[in-house]
Amino acid sequence: MAVLIGTRDGVYRTATVPVDDVEQVLDSGDVPRVQTFPEVDGVFAATKTGLYRSMDDGRTWEGLGVPQEEVYSVVASPDGERLYAGTHPAHLYVSTDRGETWHELEGFQELPSRDEWHTPRHRNEAHVRSLGVHPETPDRVIAGVEVGGVHVSDDQGETWTERRDGVHDDVHHVHVYGADEYIASCGDGLYRTRDAGQSWTRLDTDLAHRYFREAFTFNGRLYAAAARSSPGTWSGDTGADAILVDSTDFGETFEAVLYPGGPAEVILAWTQIDGNVVAGTNEGRLLSRDADGTWTDAGQVPAGIRSLAE
Repeated sequence: MAVLIGTRDGVYRTATVPVDDVEQVLDSGDVPRVQTFPEVDGVFAATKTGLYRSMDDGRTWEGLGVPQEEVYSVVASPDGERLYAGTHPAHLYVSTDRGETWHELEGFQELPSRDEWHTPRHRNEAHVRSLGVHPETPDRVIAGVEVGGVHVSDDQGETWTERRDGVHDDVHHVHVYGADEYIASCGDGLYRTRDAGQSWTRLDTDLAHRYFREAFTFNGRLYAAAARSSPGTWSGDTGADAILVDSTDFGETFEAVLYPGGPAEVILAWTQIDGNVVAGTNEGRLLSRDADGTWTDAGQVPAGIRSLAE
């Protein structure tokens, strides 16, 4: 077993959590997503210098040649026959030969709101920050755009429908935990849909914190972390003023957890390892939740963590 850690400086690898020894295995710059898929061999790293794949638990990597260099998201179809990659600027590509060749899903560019997908902080452009599929709806692809909302295709990405009404358009991650049930983590709020995005319910109305980056579910519990505002405010004595919350009823009610991080520290990534929930922070720290619910320090990597995969 190896744990792969996507950071601001590339991918790091460790054999154990808590971390005993860690090594950098991919010098790719920023890694928004490192991910494995049950139906596809290897581990994938979506980075700002390309999409990479490792077939030996992260020891060595090969570039997969996605037409746009900056790759923010990747997902595989349930049968493993199709691999999707989302990029900056916001384009979507598919490969039907395990990453050997790619073609653009041009229908994604035909969405009515496409001209609105831009923000000054992202060079007046946007990116496909999140991609998801669910085994019960194998032809459906769910895309979250920063900044541009949530969009759904039911024909393997050929045509698309906007599902952005009722959800904030600054979408950082869409957690697909059911065929029609998703949690969207946004720059202003945490949202849930139970009808594939046709309607959304805001979950954080009782919280003072509004900036969410990623949600995670494990053993019937929903985990999320939030800061009061965007990363530009994460400094000084109060810093991010982050909170960690979890929910046993998938967001109907949240329980605040004593936050284990420092004043400028925010959880940005989640995974589970050997039955324990593991989180990674913007300051490069791993945190582990024990069986009794206690969060403990699980080690440090040299750069801010962006994504995790076992």
